[in-house]
Amino acid sequence: MTVRFAPEGWPFIIPGWALVFLGAWVAQGSPWLWVPEVALVLLAVWLLVFFRDPVRMGPRGEQFVIAPADGKVVDIAVVEEPTYLAAQATRISIFMSVFDVHVNRYPATGAVELVRYHRGKFLHAASDKASLDNEQSSVGLRSVGGPVLVRQIAGLIARRIVTDGKPGDRVHQGERLGMIRFGSRVDVFLPLAARAAVRVAVGERVRAGATLLAEYGP
Repeated sequence: MTVRFAPEGWPFIIPGWALVFLGAWVAQGSPWLWVPEVALVLLAVWLLVFFRDPVRMGPRGEQFVIAPADGKVVDIAVVEEPTYLAAQATRISIFMSVFDVHVNRYPATGAVELVRYHRGKFLHAASDKASLDNEQSSVGLRSVGGPVLVRQIAGLIARRIVTDGKPGDRVHQGERLGMIRFGSRVDVFLPLAARAAVRVAVGERVRAGATLLAEYGP
């Protein structure tokens, strides 16, 4: 089976493995150098794990909202969302550790109406204030079920948010939305008026493009 990697990973993966091979060559002259060499191998393997981009299958359909990120659900709350929805919304927050896949995916099929980047702080991504204060990129999506806002949020060590789409793009559920490098969070906002039934709970682990987050009623 072919393993896919996010293109943003190659500037890290290639130098990492180059250092591994260089270290192995240098370590032949001294057994003590195998200690840092083991550390280099572990780091290089972790880079492969971090930047993997697996094919995901899961529920698809206009009534479904699927997870845009791998990780753990850390909060489900009713909040005001002024950026795109301009209304009260159910916010589902997913925290991605440095061991999770960091490729993000569209939770629904529709048209991208908003892409807005906000330069901010780098607080711990699992904290409630991170959704307001941290560096972030917001993507507003108009789907058949209703408008959906996805917010990519940088964390303590995340320093690069990648958002692929632009306003006017037609996107499909499960397709790549972008990625965040090195530990972060993704929030999904659904209008309270849409009465979407949340299908996950705080503490539950989800997978981008595969886990059902919420479902619209008939």
